[in-house]
Amino acid sequence: MNTDPIADYLTRVRNAISAGHRVVEIPASNLKKEITKILFDQGYILSYKFDDSSVQGTIKIALKYTKDTKEPVIKKLQRISKPGLRKYASSRELPRILNGLGIAIISTSHGVMTGKQAKKENVGGEVLCYVY
Repeated sequence: MNTDPIADYLTRVRNAISAGHRVVEIPASNLKKEITKILFDQGYILSYKFDDSSVQGTIKIALKYTKDTKEPVIKKLQRISKPGLRKYASSRELPRILNGLGIAIISTSHGVMTGKQAKKENVGGEVLCYVY
């Protein structure tokens, strides 16, 4: 049993990037699916596919690398709110990552969204992770 599935998700992606893999497979959950959609919409991953053939299902993520230098697009994935210490932020306190170059993924009462979207909708929530 995994006590922090979001940290497991981020670690699997981080390990696949450091190993140079093109695709990573992760056990699915609704929260992980929403995070994957955000990463795709923001241009951090190439594509994704939800496979619901088994009971839990899996998420297959095609990782994105630059064309010329083969560097990964995702430089860092950092878990912020942990099960032992939850981090919440109001709409005025939402963090800016690398002066707007990175994103913060926030779990709000309106769903999972980026920090910019949450600020625009004037909602706060739990700061799940930073991506840049």
